[in-house]
Amino acid sequence: MLKRYLLAGLLVWLPLVVTVWVLHAVWGALDGLFLWVIGATQAVMPAQTHAALEALRHIPGMSVLAVFLALLLTGVFAANYFGQWALRQGGRIVQRIPIVKSIYSSVKQVSDTLFSSSGNAFREAVLVQYPRAGSWTIAFVTGKPSGEVAAHLQADHTSLYVPTTPNPTSGFFLMVPTADIRPLNMSVDEALKYIISMGVVSPPPAAKVSGEADPNRQG
Repeated sequence: MLKRYLLAGLLVWLPLVVTVWVLHAVWGALDGLFLWVIGATQAVMPAQTHAALEALRHIPGMSVLAVFLALLLTGVFAANYFGQWALRQGGRIVQRIPIVKSIYSSVKQVSDTLFSSSGNAFREAVLVQYPRAGSWTIAFVTGKPSGEVAAHLQADHTSLYVPTTPNPTSGFFLMVPTADIRPLNMSVDEALKYIISMGVVSPPPAAKVSGEADPNRQG
């Protein structure tokens, strides 16, 4: 009976503690970034403005508000013609800097693929046999193989990201024959919950595998 009560209490507090810990870590990162910006601004601004900038350090939640406004204003700037032109010119300058251009190009390509509203990455959850035939796992479609890689593949293939559990931020990149993939009706959020919970938190019955077909059926 004691063990039962302890487990019940753990199930109540564990999600709350983890949530608070994550929010605290994010808040700390934002505060650190905000304080660095304040310090850098003070170094280049006249001494008369230092007192006002120093006062901003002590306003609770100012770092979150500052990041929100910065993202909002950047989005507004990037959405108009002049902003797009300015960003293209800035991108060309960065592309000419050794080492920096490699890092910037890689990060930009990944971020454009993942977060662009016109992209398809991580917008579809599927079933795939992994790590061997007969074993199934959930994966996310990231696109189609291209370039030299696609030239070496005989049939139509799909690029997949297979996340690990309970930490989906690490995983495996696979290029799988499209015919071997089983589409799912569940959303990406539902699939992530299913993966993180190690299959404990199942999606609603209406959002399960499309058509209720036999998953062992081939192509």
